[in-house]
Amino acid sequence: MTTNTDASKAPAKKPTRDTKIGKVVALLKRKDGATLAQLIKATGWQKHTVRASLTGLKKKGHAIERSAIGGTSRYAICDAASQ
Repeated sequence: MTTNTDASKAPAKKPTRDTKIGKVVALLKRKDGATLAQLIKATGWQKHTVRASLTGLKKKGHAIERSAIGGTSRYAICDAASQ
């Protein structure tokens, strides 16, 4: 007779899905954030779709900060207000 150990009772972990919005969030959480071009390259989306995704993240409670460095806009998630 075999006895069950605590490890065998633990539920199996679901594999995490690598989503495009997850890539966007990861890029925005970097120290320097991300440019629009970097977000487009990572997702394959068009400019208007990337901008719409930033709006969607704002609606979900993320604080998106935009700054201009050398004439290029950079976007980042602010730690204090993000969920």
